[in-house]
Amino acid sequence: MVYVFLAKGFEELEALAPVDVLRRAGVQVKTVGVTGRQVRGSHNISVNCDIIASDATFDDLDGIILPGGMPGTTNLEADATVQRFIDYAAQHGKVIGAICAAPMILGHKGLLRGKNAVCFTGFEKELTGAHVLDRPAVRDGNIVTGWGAGGAMDFALLYLETLYDNEEIAKKIARSMRYGAY
Repeated sequence: MVYVFLAKGFEELEALAPVDVLRRAGVQVKTVGVTGRQVRGSHNISVNCDIIASDATFDDLDGIILPGGMPGTTNLEADATVQRFIDYAAQHGKVIGAICAAPMILGHKGLLRGKNAVCFTGFEKELTGAHVLDRPAVRDGNIVTGWGAGGAMDFALLYLETLYDNEEIAKKIARSMRYGAY
């Protein structure tokens, strides 16, 4: 199970591209409403989440995804459930994905220290101890980061590849979507 946490002000493309890609690959994915079951994104698109944060469990957890957007990122960071899931995923080697501004949450927790990472322009200083690169998405161990909405597909496919530790599954899904950049 992969949980995609959504809080008011999330970036819609960064949240829904991974949900779509992962579901196409047969991954069990649930959107998790942090600020209610229906969450409005930064561009006024509302998403009815599969569950609310209080219903999330660690059972069968394979990974988490934190989309960016403002104030979505700061709302995620302020949420105790999100923080518990980040800690659990980090302690148990689960795949952690963060895109756009959301890698700053991992940076503030010290999870990016000594790791390669990317983020939206202007948030680099928040990635405490990271080696900040300039590409759409990067994997370092069990952490996948993305630079923003323009790289949402690259991020989603790299997350899928990391989840299965298999580049071929990501390439297969990319081909099925006629996405040529992967």
